[in-house]
Amino acid sequence: MNTVLTMEPAIHHFSIEGKPVACKKYGSGHINNTYKVTTDSGHSYILQRINKFVFTDPKAVMENVGAVTEYLRSRVSDPKETLNFILSDKGVYYHIDAEQEYWRCYEYADGVCLEAPESDKDFYESAIAFGRFQQMLAQFPAETLHETIPMFHNTVNRYCMFRDALEADRVGRAAGVAEEIRFIMDREDEAGTIVRALDAGELPLRVTHNDTKLNNVLLDKTTRKALCVLDLDTVMPGSSLYDYGDSIRFGAATAAEDEEDLSKMSLDLHLFRVYTGGYLKACPGLLDKELELLAMGAKIITLELAVRFLTDYLDGDRYFKCNYPTHNLVRARTQLKLVADMEEKWEQMQRIVTEEAANR
Repeated sequence: MNTVLTMEPAIHHFSIEGKPVACKKYGSGHINNTYKVTTDSGHSYILQRINKFVFTDPKAVMENVGAVTEYLRSRVSDPKETLNFILSDKGVYYHIDAEQEYWRCYEYADGVCLEAPESDKDFYESAIAFGRFQQMLAQFPAETLHETIPMFHNTVNRYCMFRDALEADRVGRAAGVAEEIRFIMDREDEAGTIVRALDAGELPLRVTHNDTKLNNVLLDKTTRKALCVLDLDTVMPGSSLYDYGDSIRFGAATAAEDEEDLSKMSLDLHLFRVYTGGYLKACPGLLDKELELLAMGAKIITLELAVRFLTDYLDGDRYFKCNYPTHNLVRARTQLKLVADMEEKWEQMQRIVTEEAANR
């Protein structure tokens, strides 16, 4: 329940319309402190204090966010298709208070966010949103953005970190996961496919969102059509295949990320088609090489996360929050099961991509 608070002083440093008259805690996020501020002119804004422990360079984060949203605003047909961040009295998209905390402000966007699709249409609309995001930013110079999380999707580096954790075996867990280790290492060369293609210039460097889950899409309350993409904190240079792949990994899987019963985990080919069709319709500008490797993006992102989970398990669970001692191992196994199921359905996945690309 939203609680009325005294006015946060930071709001007075942003160029908003009207005098702020109400300030309430907003949303259920666990990273940034978020407030909804209403003014006497009837306008509403979201005010956030950026978590510096999670985002260690908030200035770089906001420079990325500001550059991308400015670019989008000049190209959208409807202002609701992108977030509108507000400049501070210093002419930048953040305010630093006396305690050196970073604040930002953007216009409140009314709509609905879902944790899980309530229909195929919801999943399709998330594909439209992320595909449109990619298409509108196709000409943006991605190399000018900060890499706020260095080598985030660099699977070659992820494997190096995995080997280090395996060799160190800090908490003596390696002997119990020999099968998982073998599965991962057997796919090391394939896992580096996107990284090598980017390095060779075979794939274009694009602006990527890096958290392409349904709950980061704002839907219209009435029509349930996609309005805009939310949570731009992880916007960075990368490959479109990463964003597409993570949407499939999360949204077309038949079980939760930490489902212990592996028989429940598989790839839903119907949902795979639903998302692929929407994404390619909204993003017709993908190159032939991107289309060729689109299904590979889903497999590699899933494998990458499995590697990260198992690396953390071997390290003693120092990165991901765990609810029980084998939580990271369970997570790794579900992702590996999903990879294995993708391999079983590989020809079908490739055929669906080809068919949906032809139907754009």
